[in-house]
Amino acid sequence: MRSFSKNLLALGLVVALPACAMFSSETAKVGAPATAEQAKKEKIGSISGDKNGFVLFGGKKNKAGEGAGGIGVNAYLWKASIQTISFMPINSADPFGGVIVTDWYSAPEAPDERLKLNVFIMDQELRSDGVRVSVFKQVRRGATWQDAPVAKETARGLEDAILTKARQLRVEALSGQ
Repeated sequence: MRSFSKNLLALGLVVALPACAMFSSETAKVGAPATAEQAKKEKIGSISGDKNGFVLFGGKKNKAGEGAGGIGVNAYLWKASIQTISFMPINSADPFGGVIVTDWYSAPEAPDERLKLNVFIMDQELRSDGVRVSVFKQVRRGATWQDAPVAKETARGLEDAILTKARQLRVEALSGQ
């Protein structure tokens, strides 16, 4: 019976202490938000992103522009990736983890060849090493699809196209277009 009481007390402390910490940090804020909308955004966070990236769970921005408490990727790289591969069907897209996976795509001029892409956004900053593309290729031999080698230049070309588009989007945003 004593161990049950100890477990119940421990559970109560586990539940109560974080609530006390939340309450004290809320009341200790010096600069309160000017509007209710700003307070809501500060508490919840921005899912649509800002000029530096996506933020989830109310992560504050630090001097480097990275989400201190959130999960994020660079918004320009994300948008540029989606726009660059928009001709392919997207199987899944995770803007918080920075992963885009396409379905197989066959170009009309090469129906016996198909490609699939995995795009990984590696950073919250717009950097040349912030995006990686993996390309998979298959060719039809009779009634079956077989894996085929892909030139390394293919992935690098897609990465360069994404980076170029991301830079254009950033320039447009900074110039107010």
